[in-house]
Amino acid sequence: MVTLQQQFGQIDNYLFDQILRGRIAPGMKILDAGCGEGRNLVYLLREGYEVFGVDHDPEAIAYVRRLAGHLAPALSRENFQTAMLENIPHPDAFFDAVICNAVLHFAQDDRHFNAMLRGIWRVLKPGGVFFCRLASSIGMEKKVKRLSGRRYLLPDQSERYLVDEACLETLTRELQAELLDPIKTTIVQNQRCMTTWMLMKR
Repeated sequence: MVTLQQQFGQIDNYLFDQILRGRIAPGMKILDAGCGEGRNLVYLLREGYEVFGVDHDPEAIAYVRRLAGHLAPALSRENFQTAMLENIPHPDAFFDAVICNAVLHFAQDDRHFNAMLRGIWRVLKPGGVFFCRLASSIGMEKKVKRLSGRRYLLPDQSERYLVDEACLETLTRELQAELLDPIKTTIVQNQRCMTTWMLMKR
């Protein structure tokens, strides 16, 4: 018998919520942008979703290819590629959904953040959905220390590129996107904040 852990892996619970609500569904072509070792892909692979992944780390991609080979042997190993998000090796408007979980806050500066975001947006189809989880300063504005630009030192001593609500609202308008859910933020014991940003491309 397959355990819940085996079936779902370490899937982000906010992503799982979107699957339960039918926004990420079978038949969609789905990209995990910055997939790492595939923590969010276990369930999708098991259930036969058409999934793709990119990550800058070739060892992570090698791991995901092995994972896919085990869980979804019919899926091409070439669906998983070593690449930077600003140069995703797929055509424009190729994906129905893009997942980007805990990646964009590693941006070096505004230019890098925007290059990654625009790289993702380029490969998303009109009508496609963008699920993003990233660090923010929302609710912890007085507990983070600005280093330069949007780079901050967090109470947990990590350095991150942090967005805020106004920034995400501005980006949503610039992308001419529709905000599918209110911007939701979880404060993790006054150490860091993680925000969910869910968009539809018009």
